[in-house]
Amino acid sequence: MSQPIAVTRQTFDDVMVPNYAPAQMVPVRGEGSRMWDQQGREYVDFTGGIAVNALGHANPELVKVIEEQARKVWHIGNGYTNEPVLRLAKALTEATFADKAFFCNSGLEANEAALKLARRYAYDHAAERGGKEKSEIVSFYNSFHGRSLFTVSVGGQAKYTEGFGPIPAGIMHLPYNDLQTAEATISDATAAVIVEPVQGEGGVLPADPEFLKGLRALCDKHGALLIFDEVQTGVGRTGTLYAYEQYGVTPDILTTAKALGNGYPIGGLLTTSKIAASFSPGTHGCTYGGNPLATAIAGRVLELINTAEMLGGVKTRHEHFVKGIEAINARHGVFAQVRGMGLLIGAVLKPEFAGRAKDIVAEAEKQGLMLLVAGGDVVRGGSTVILAMRDGRAAAEAIDKALSQKTPAGADEVKA
Repeated sequence: MSQPIAVTRQTFDDVMVPNYAPAQMVPVRGEGSRMWDQQGREYVDFTGGIAVNALGHANPELVKVIEEQARKVWHIGNGYTNEPVLRLAKALTEATFADKAFFCNSGLEANEAALKLARRYAYDHAAERGGKEKSEIVSFYNSFHGRSLFTVSVGGQAKYTEGFGPIPAGIMHLPYNDLQTAEATISDATAAVIVEPVQGEGGVLPADPEFLKGLRALCDKHGALLIFDEVQTGVGRTGTLYAYEQYGVTPDILTTAKALGNGYPIGGLLTTSKIAASFSPGTHGCTYGGNPLATAIAGRVLELINTAEMLGGVKTRHEHFVKGIEAINARHGVFAQVRGMGLLIGAVLKPEFAGRAKDIVAEAEKQGLMLLVAGGDVVRGGSTVILAMRDGRAAAEAIDKALSQKTPAGADEVKA
């Protein structure tokens, strides 16, 4: 057997397309909420692979499923169905509002499918409104729905579409949590409204309950479909299986991914039988979507997360961590607000520290903690939902030390 090719962080710069700017350390092993780099240094992982690894790294239950399913069948194509995908679809529809499920490989693909389905549904029901045009997609500023040309255009961040025009037409962006503007904009020409219950990339900003309730009413009034993008909030991250349950607002279509596969690529769309009927054979597809290996893993993820004990633990961990950050902030005075739901948490920098989120994340890494940013002004955490209390305490200590440093990356330098 040949020896592995020797690689370092420099190898990335040498051979990879530079669309990412990864950290200087290279993780090589993970277990639970901990990771180790090439030099053997240990970290508490508070990124969760960007809210993906809900059950931690190398989860033994999932390793077992991978090994067992890999010995059976990995992929057969969508000319056939398979047992794991049927079990997963049944489990998800029994646990949610939905009657039907569609599977793909990522959140991007799930959102692309949802938007296509919404427009196709409007097309199929044109006769009911006398053939009047109905194709507009309403989204919100600072939202994020993927990186394909369609989904990145629907997302409300112009920096991600710059240089890729012309972008698809028929997309409108409105202020998030502004129901009055939504009331003035959503009309009979609107095919769908897509919204994140918590804007993740946009700053970890939860929706106001009345805002989502108002969107539901507006969609009902104008015959538009309400799409909840729960790619980041779904599969237990907010303390319920999906965040819509906490808001008391039921969407027409829900998209899911990230934690559903705990790091193995899978995405999905959940909807009603009436809406699903617009995706008749040949209208949409995905080569690897619903493959036996991915859906076997996702099925076990769902079994492990969708329990009262696990979901209750998310809420408990949220309370402990937020209190810890607030206590640290009382000493350092860096954050204006700590917000989010469950284990999707954002610490918003005060105006005098604007743009320094990456500096704090870099300093935290030196202290053995992996964190994320959500823009330049929000330090973001998306840890595992099985986070041990000792790991939570270690994370808080690392943040405290990071904010105490008098280095160019430290908060004291920002104060100066």
